[in-house]
Amino acid sequence: MISTITINTKKYTVNLAQPLDISMPLRASKSNVNAWYVDAPTIEPVKLNDWTASVKEGASINFNNIQFNPHAHGTHTECVGHITEQFYSVNKCLKQFFFLAEVVSVAPEQVGEDQVISKAQLQYLLKQRKPQALIIRTMPNTKAKKSRQYSNTNWPYLTEEAAVFIRKIGVKHLLIDLPSVDKEKDEGRLAAHKAFWDVDGVIRKEATITEFIYVANKIDDGKYILNLQIAPIENDATPSKPILYKIEK
Repeated sequence: MISTITINTKKYTVNLAQPLDISMPLRASKSNVNAWYVDAPTIEPVKLNDWTASVKEGASINFNNIQFNPHAHGTHTECVGHITEQFYSVNKCLKQFFFLAEVVSVAPEQVGEDQVISKAQLQYLLKQRKPQALIIRTMPNTKAKKSRQYSNTNWPYLTEEAAVFIRKIGVKHLLIDLPSVDKEKDEGRLAAHKAFWDVDGVIRKEATITEFIYVANKIDDGKYILNLQIAPIENDATPSKPILYKIEK
C-alpha cells in the first residue's frame, strides 16, 4: 500500500503495508521487561462474587483487568510532566504523530563504572543531519532486551551534554531502547531529561521521550518516517507503539 506523507511541506513515499514495529509488547509474565524495582505486570479476569470473567471459567466473555506501570513495564512515551510539579499530560502534549526520523546505533563509552552515550558519538553519527525524531539503538543489540530485568544494573545513559546537543539541533522526539535516558541512580538529578525538555529555559511541552523500544537488527541505520502511536491516557506517560516506515526511493 504505497502512500505519500507530507512533513513540513515535503512529500515522502512509504509503503504502509510494510511497518517496522519498534515497540515491546506488555506481557503478564516475570519475563516481561522490567525496571524501577516493581513487580511484573498482571492481566487477570474480573471476579465478582462467584463469577469469573473468563470463557475458560464458563463466562461468555473475557473481561480482564490490567495492572502495570508505563515507565517500568515496556515501551512508553512521556512528556515533561514526568519531572514537573505542574501536571502535563502526554495525551495533550503530543498533537502530531508522523515525523522524519533517524535511526543510529551507538556502543556506549565506558567512563569509570558507567557506560554513557556522548555528544561526540551522536555528532559523528548524525553528520549534520537534524531529524525531528532521533531513535537510538544501543549496542550490543540482542533479543534479550525484550525480557531484561534492569533494576540495579546501572544501565547506559545519555550525558547531559548529549541531551543538550539533541535539543539544540531541533530533535523533538527522542526514542531509546533503555529504561531511561538518565542514570539509574543519580540522586534525582535527571540531567538528560531536564536538558532535553529545557526545564530551566522555555519548557518544550511538545517534545517527548520514548523509552524501552526495541529496534531489531534487520532495521538499518538511516532515515525513516516515524508514526508515534500512544494510548489516549491523561498521564505524564502512556504505553506507546512507535512504527517506522522505510522511505521509498
